[in-house]
Amino acid sequence: MSVAAKQDLSTARAWAAASAVVDPEVPCVTIADLGILRSVELQGDTAIAHVTPTYSGCPAVLAIELAVEAALLEAGFNPRVERVLSPPWTTDWITEEGQSKLKAYGIAPPVKASGSKRALFDDTVIACPRCESHNTQKVSEFGSTACKAQYRCCDCSEPFDYFKCI
Repeated sequence: MSVAAKQDLSTARAWAAASAVVDPEVPCVTIADLGILRSVELQGDTAIAHVTPTYSGCPAVLAIELAVEAALLEAGFNPRVERVLSPPWTTDWITEEGQSKLKAYGIAPPVKASGSKRALFDDTVIACPRCESHNTQKVSEFGSTACKAQYRCCDCSEPFDYFKCI
């Protein structure tokens, strides 16, 4: 096997280890599903993971970075995590699989709106993740975490979080 092929396999192994880290606030999705794991590169035996926080005040950032370090260490790498702030993360980076996982978990995935002036505090009609009804109402601008809003379905009466667009 060539040196380049070994490097590619090692990089893929490092990516697999880092990308399997789950978000501590939304444990149904990985950091790869959310699009906050930007890249993983190797420099010798050091795996460098580039992570963009969902927003600058996110309390889970340090926990995520420590979990990525632990995952890379367990995979046999000397880990390093670099926080990347530009470009800023957007909910548009959540993968289709991530959106499906959010919905299955009972969290309405974000409606693509990152270019909107009112993307964070919009009046978008949100479908209930349980019954698909659009007859929903916002209960609170903030849900279980600052990045989610609390909604209630007027048809099935179930409360649910909505992952706000950023």
